[in-house]
Amino acid sequence: MAEDTGGVKDAGQWITAAKASYTVLIDDKHLVTRLYNLVNVPTSVWINEQGRIVRPPEVAFIDDRFKNFTGMNASVYVNAVKDWAAKGDKSAYVMSEEQLRRKVGPADPNIMMAAAEFGLGEQLYKSGHQSEAIPHFKEAQRLNPQSWNYKRQAWALSDAKRDYGTTFKDEVDKIGGSKVYYTPPDLPGVKKE
Repeated sequence: MAEDTGGVKDAGQWITAAKASYTVLIDDKHLVTRLYNLVNVPTSVWINEQGRIVRPPEVAFIDDRFKNFTGMNASVYVNAVKDWAAKGDKSAYVMSEEQLRRKVGPADPNIMMAAAEFGLGEQLYKSGHQSEAIPHFKEAQRLNPQSWNYKRQAWALSDAKRDYGTTFKDEVDKIGGSKVYYTPPDLPGVKKE
């Protein structure tokens, strides 16, 4: 699923270039980001046939094309997904209710308010009020500083250096580079190289 405020206009060229043999959804309202507090891409959430989350949002690469950038070997994650597909809830990679509670934690009002601020910024942007949208995008980033999705999308919709005083590259460099930017999934055998 592409998370792009610009919808097909922004995501379509990438979907076409990928020559996907599956349906690709475009979430131009960032509804999935808000529902699951997705903070980066690519992200995966495992949901079983009963609609229960069995693994919370986590970085998920399907191949090693970005290994030099991320420092992660994708095969461990892909093998975990295959194990889950074969064994269902008996897979060693499915988290217990207690593990999920510890991993996800209680609902954070700042994260909910950040989603509302980001949504308001998106609505203003889409209705032609870009300059009025920027304070709401900034507030969403302040309330949920872990959300690279909010940062990346806001900066893509404006002149990031002028409007935010920074760029995506500046911020990634500030935290120590791309290998710090992606937190590896909490799976046995997954580590950064």
